[in-house]
Amino acid sequence: MVDVGEKSPSHRVAIASGCITMQADTLQVIMQGGHKKGDVLGIARIAGIMAAKKTPDLIPLCHPLMLSHVSVEFEAEPEHAIRCSARVETTGNTGVEMEALTAVQIALLTIYDMCKAVDRGMVISEVSLQHKSGGKSGDWNRR
Repeated sequence: MVDVGEKSPSHRVAIASGCITMQADTLQVIMQGGHKKGDVLGIARIAGIMAAKKTPDLIPLCHPLMLSHVSVEFEAEPEHAIRCSARVETTGNTGVEMEALTAVQIALLTIYDMCKAVDRGMVISEVSLQHKSGGKSGDWNRR
């Protein structure tokens, strides 16, 4: 594990996003809230938030952090897809990029899990860091 004890604490933010593509009928059921397992996006949101908090349990040598904010949002996109965006914040000695990326992955996997009985062909893609701020290296934005 990298020693971050000498780093100065700062407010840190990371935003990650990803996409899950599916059949048109699957997207319609999710967006209308008519899935027999319940509120797919609500459950996926909770899964993403929980995943951000559990990141050090999942990623070897990842520092446990006191997160001050985690949000997970979804938006329907053309071509029968849902885009997930996660924003994670803390004030500390190391960044929250891994927590944001983990939140997106687990939220999208939860959508897959809840809908796989009707659409096994769903594809998770484009998971990436979009923004990070704070720390010695400052701000970074995907272009």
